[in-house]
Amino acid sequence: MTESNHENVPSRQRKRFPGISSRAYEHPADRSALVALRKLSGFDTVFKALSGLLPERSLRLLFLSDSVRVSDAQFAHLNTMLRDACYILDLEKVPAMYVTQDPRPNAMCIGLDEPLIVLTTGLVELLDEEEMRAVVGHEVGHALSGHSVYRTVLLFLTSLALKIAWIPLGNVAIMAIVTALREWFRKSELSADRAGLLVGQDLQASMRGLMKIAGGNHLHEMNVDAFLKQAEEYEAGGDLRDSVLKILNVLPRSHPFTTVRAAELKKWAATRDYQRIMDGHYPRRTEDKDTSVSDSFRESASHYADTVRTSKDPLMKLVGDIAGGAGDLSGKLRDKFTGAAGSGSGGSSSSGGSSDGGSGTNGSNGHGNGSGPASDDDSGQGKG
Repeated sequence: MTESNHENVPSRQRKRFPGISSRAYEHPADRSALVALRKLSGFDTVFKALSGLLPERSLRLLFLSDSVRVSDAQFAHLNTMLRDACYILDLEKVPAMYVTQDPRPNAMCIGLDEPLIVLTTGLVELLDEEEMRAVVGHEVGHALSGHSVYRTVLLFLTSLALKIAWIPLGNVAIMAIVTALREWFRKSELSADRAGLLVGQDLQASMRGLMKIAGGNHLHEMNVDAFLKQAEEYEAGGDLRDSVLKILNVLPRSHPFTTVRAAELKKWAATRDYQRIMDGHYPRRTEDKDTSVSDSFRESASHYADTVRTSKDPLMKLVGDIAGGAGDLSGKLRDKFTGAAGSGSGGSSSSGGSSDGGSGTNGSNGHGNGSGPASDDDSGQGKG
């Protein structure tokens, strides 16, 4: 791929990041896991051996036979966006990309040997050009980070768990791995959102895309500031019971909630890290082999400590208070859950009304245990 191929693409000038390492935009928790895996001796060999067991070849044949392959002759505008995204992030080999008939807005990047990007017609019809550019950049970010490998494994294990659900211990073991992979993958989605912003270089377009994923093609009825306010209310609202329900709602999902993603992306766009990348100061791929695993884990631990310290979530605030020696755990839990006022040791606590908070939410890969509609969204709600 040469620069001359992109002289007139896109219609407005955007910065390019030659040799950029995915570490530049990866979320700390995502980055520490990836650095550790890349350093693990024999890891690639194990996954190559595993590839024979995974239905990857079947998936590639399925998309080739029953979807539309993006090219200069088909969905040419998407092909231009794909090549442009690879050019901006300096991904040398352009992944194959398909559009498949599905009314649900979704996109994903899978594949062990080579990444494969899939967009649904629901997504293509929902987003405008700049919003779609951020989505394509998101998927190319997944490819550059190597997320497609773990996404493929996650899909396989999730499918396997359903097939062996009748074997109690076998299902528990598989679901433990799936749960851990989902937690990591939710962080990888935040990484890919950042990659989408680096490609699109239009924060408002990224925000609009996430809003459309949440509320459909009704921009005249929606407002970015109000949408972001929902994220604030979600994080800070309620009591410990709501904190527990949040955890239960998100566990089956492979993607964070849409308002949370929007808030996280806006926060990152305001950081010095983002500005340094835009100014051309970022880690290079040539330095990846020298990356320290311990340093990456320290960064991840520091990030989580900052999250606990600054979070407005009742449970996180309680954890922060206890970590700071602010009091008795059992007493605080009792007071929070029963709604007791004050902190006297002898005071009687009035019983707070029981709360179901009830509706569960299915994971964005459609394999949750909640009651909500299945959603494997990968553009804003999901992009896996």
